[in-house]
Amino acid sequence: METLHFLLQGFDVATRPNNLLVALFGAFVGTIVGLLPGLGPINGVALLLPLAFAFGLPPETALILLAAVYLGCEYGGRISAILLNVPGDAAAVMTTLDGYPLARQGKAGIALSLSAVSSFTGSIIATCGVVLFAPLLAKWAVAFGPAEYFVLMIFAIACLGGMVGDKPVKTLMAALIGLALATVGVDSTTGVYRFTFGSVSLSDGIQFIIVVIGFFSVSEILVMLENTHSGQKAVKASGRLLFNFKEFCATFWTMIRSSLAGFVIGTLPGAGATIASAMTYMTEKRLAGSGGKFGEGDLRGLAAPEAANNASACGSLIPMLTLGVPGSGTTAVMIGALSLYNITPGPLLFEQQPDVVWGLIASLFIGNVILLVMNIPLVGLFSRMLSVPNWVLVPAISVISMVGVYAVHSTTFDLVLMIGLGVFGYILRKLDFPLSAVILGFVLGELMEDNLRRALSISAGELGILWQSPISLCLWALAALMLALPGLRWWRARNKARLAHA
Repeated sequence: METLHFLLQGFDVATRPNNLLVALFGAFVGTIVGLLPGLGPINGVALLLPLAFAFGLPPETALILLAAVYLGCEYGGRISAILLNVPGDAAAVMTTLDGYPLARQGKAGIALSLSAVSSFTGSIIATCGVVLFAPLLAKWAVAFGPAEYFVLMIFAIACLGGMVGDKPVKTLMAALIGLALATVGVDSTTGVYRFTFGSVSLSDGIQFIIVVIGFFSVSEILVMLENTHSGQKAVKASGRLLFNFKEFCATFWTMIRSSLAGFVIGTLPGAGATIASAMTYMTEKRLAGSGGKFGEGDLRGLAAPEAANNASACGSLIPMLTLGVPGSGTTAVMIGALSLYNITPGPLLFEQQPDVVWGLIASLFIGNVILLVMNIPLVGLFSRMLSVPNWVLVPAISVISMVGVYAVHSTTFDLVLMIGLGVFGYILRKLDFPLSAVILGFVLGELMEDNLRRALSISAGELGILWQSPISLCLWALAALMLALPGLRWWRARNKARLAHA
């Protein structure tokens, strides 16, 4: 009853006219930012943070604005992933696997509307979880130290082999390519230059936006040009803009399962929506078995990552509010927003600033309703993007990609590197290597290295810390099982073929 009282108090704050206008503005801006390839929620929140402070917004209004942008980016990231095969951010990488094939089949409207509802379902379930389980789940998340996080990353990479069941070796090799790209730059601990080949421009490493736009946007441009030259028709817009009741029922339990899993993963500091979307996609693929068409346009393969990444985004607010630990890169920026107002997040925040905390939580419910109402009517407008001819679309994608990359450091080197990675990505696509595994390996690489270094610093260099805790042992066992599964599947298929010939 006390929680309900505080939640009602939060709705009183969130429904004030100025806060509703701010939430509407933030949701719209977030959707647009999420739609632009490579920007993502971190950039969206970072862009509006100084604006909120400069206009003297009170802390609860500023947080409502940033949270609306955060959710809007998670919704918007799916649009370019489905329509152009270019994920708006790392969490939307998994959406491309089935979202883009659906668009190519003339089901862009169905994919967009279903992904909007999946995003809404994930966010609402996770927000209810924030209300009910924040203190409990925050305590559980504390049990994950650097060693456990490192093994969790190993488990995530081991799971990649299950994403594309017929080519696990290529998938793991693609993940290793991503890990290798993540090692470029100056070692933050020793100051040693690694794989920079004497170039000062590579001393800061390869930026995520360059990798994702190079591998997805540039390589997609090359594929589009190739298809146009060979006489293939461009993707056509969908005739039906909304999913039907049968399609909703087929994906309902996928949304529920993925929302719950994404929420729990989101409560782990640093785990993020990328891991949540990847793990739920792989889980649903295994549950579907041979009856699924994952990677070819399965609606469950679209609903799972969309529900999970939005649930994870809301779940990442738990460690931020209760521990003062960022659950994701975006919540790290939001912690910076609180510090501008001399507010320290942590357990006492619920007692000292109830209007700020519960106003933020209540605004998540309101923001999701605004986004659903905003996104469903725009499905027709978004799906019409596919009817744009290639001679217009290719230059437009090229310009947006180059502007996004050039804005990072304002150097032509980044543009050349983007094109080089794009050509490399095109070659990998022709050789049937999954680019999503490259991106996931790149994203996990820095997290793996940082957590391994922290764990070894704690143990004074003893490797035993990596398998001391029960959590670590459990994750090692699961990783070994995941690595063994492709071999077991191959052995079973071989035995079936032998019996069939006998």
